[in-house]
Amino acid sequence: MNSNLFKSIFSAVLLTFAWPINGFSILIFVAFVPLLQILYDQPTKKSKQTTAFFFLSFFLWNLGISWWIWNASPFGMWFAVLVNSWLMTIVFMATRMVIRRLSHQAGLLFLTTFWMSFELLHLHWDFSWPWFQLGNVFSETTSWIQWYEYTGVFGGSLWVWIVNILCFQAVRGTSFEFRKLALGIVAIAIPIGISLLIYSNHKPQNNPTIEVVIAQPNIDPYEEKFVASDLEQSKSLFELIAPKLTPTTDLILAPETYFTEGFGSYLPSFLLSPLYQTIQEEINQIGTVQLMTGIKFYQVYSESDKTTTSNRYGDQWVDFYNSAFLSGTNPLQVYHKSKLVVGVETLPYKEVIEPLLGNIMLDLGGTVRSRATGTERSVFQLHSETKVAPIICYESVYGSFISGFVRNGAEFLAVMTNDAWWGTTPGHRQLLSYTKLRAIETRLPIVRSANSGISAVIDTFGEVTQQIPYLERGAMSSTITPQKQITFYVLYGDYIARLSLFISILLLLLAIARKKLIFR
Repeated sequence: MNSNLFKSIFSAVLLTFAWPINGFSILIFVAFVPLLQILYDQPTKKSKQTTAFFFLSFFLWNLGISWWIWNASPFGMWFAVLVNSWLMTIVFMATRMVIRRLSHQAGLLFLTTFWMSFELLHLHWDFSWPWFQLGNVFSETTSWIQWYEYTGVFGGSLWVWIVNILCFQAVRGTSFEFRKLALGIVAIAIPIGISLLIYSNHKPQNNPTIEVVIAQPNIDPYEEKFVASDLEQSKSLFELIAPKLTPTTDLILAPETYFTEGFGSYLPSFLLSPLYQTIQEEINQIGTVQLMTGIKFYQVYSESDKTTTSNRYGDQWVDFYNSAFLSGTNPLQVYHKSKLVVGVETLPYKEVIEPLLGNIMLDLGGTVRSRATGTERSVFQLHSETKVAPIICYESVYGSFISGFVRNGAEFLAVMTNDAWWGTTPGHRQLLSYTKLRAIETRLPIVRSANSGISAVIDTFGEVTQQIPYLERGAMSSTITPQKQITFYVLYGDYIARLSLFISILLLLLAIARKKLIFR
C-alpha cells in the first residue's frame, strides 16, 4: 500500500476512535500526525494527489462520526459529510501554500489558527455544522477540561494542535527526538493537572434550590408523534409526571415540539386556546408549578408585511417556529429556536438558493417548510424569580450562543430536545455528551428533557448525575441549585478563535504578498 494512503486512512481511524462517544480521547493528541507527515514530506509534490489524501482522511472521519444523520435525512448526511470534508481539506491545502511561500514554522502556526478560524465559521454561517470542533473531543473526559470555563471549546482545539505538532516534530526527522516527545507529554499533563486543581477547588454557590420534574414521553416521531392531538398529548404528559410531583415542585420540563398538532398553535391567541386553558386547569390542581415545553407556533402575514423567512400558504404568508413557552405568565413567555438544523429546518441562503434550485433541496432533505428564528436569547423567569435559559436541541452544541443566555441572567439551563429521529445510533449520545461542555463553560446546572432520551441532569462540573435510559418512557425529579456567577468564558466568548482569525488572515496575506514579490 502507498505509504501516504496508509497515513491518510490511519489518521481517519485515530480521529474516529478518539471521538465521543467512543471513549479514547487520548488518541486525538496524535491523530493528525500522519496528515502532518503528508503535508510536510511533499510540499512540492503534485497538489491533486496530496488533496486526494487529505480529502480521503477527512471523508472517512466525517462519515465515521456522522453517518447516523442518514436516519433522518440521507441527503443531509451526504451533504454534511462532503462539504465538511472539503472545507477541512481546504485548510490543509491553504497551509501547504503557506509552507511553500513562507516557512515550515509559519505553516504550523497558520494551520493551527486557520483551522480554528474554520471552526469559528461553522458557528456563524448558514451552513453551520460545529459537530467536529476539536474541543468537543473531550466531552467524555470532562475531568481533563475544567478550564473550559476560561477558554471554551476553542481552548481544547488549541490544545489538540499544540500536542499534535510537538509529537509530529518528534518523529519528523530521520531520528526520533525524545526531547520533543517529552514536551508533548508535558503539554498533555499540564492542562490536565490544572483541570484537576480547578475541579478540587471549585465550590458551587449555595443558593435556594429548584425542584424540577423532567418528562421523557418516548413518542415515536415516525409513527405516533403526529397522530395524537395536542389535548391528548397534554393528558398523557400529566399522567406521566403525576407520580413525581410534590407540593414543592417548581418546574415541569417536557421535550422539544411536544405539542405539534397540524401547523402548530397560532401564537397571537395562544393564551385563549383550548390547549393552554387545559394545561392551566391541570396545573391549578397541582399548585404553583409551571410547565416549560417545546411547541410549534405560527404567525400569519399579508403580502405587504411578510418576513424574509415567511412561507406562502394560499394568498397569505406564514412563519413557522420551533418554540418553547413557560406557562403561568401573562404576557406569555416564549422563545423561538435560533440555531436551526440545515436542510431539515432551514434552507441556507434561501434568497439565493431557492430561485436557482427551487424545491430540490426541500425534496431531498426532508424540509417541508423553512422555520423562522428568534433574534433574542430570551430567558424565562419562574414564579420564584429564578431565571432559566430555554435551549432547544441543536442549540446546545453552540458554546458562545449559550453564553448569551447567561449574560441575560440565566441561572440554570433547560434543554428540550427530540433525538428519536436518529434511532439507536450514536447521534443522541453525542448530543448529550456535547451538552456537558456547556455546564463547564457556564458553571450552571443543566436539566434536559429528551423525547426518547437520554433525559438527564448535569452538574456544574459537566457530570451526569441522573438520567433516564434511551427509549424508556418515564419521568424523574431532581433538585438543582441555580448559580449566579459569570465565568470568564461567558464574559469574553470565543476570544481564542477571534485572535486565530486575525493571525491566519495576516499569514495568508503575507503568503500572497510573498508570491507577488517573487514574480516582480
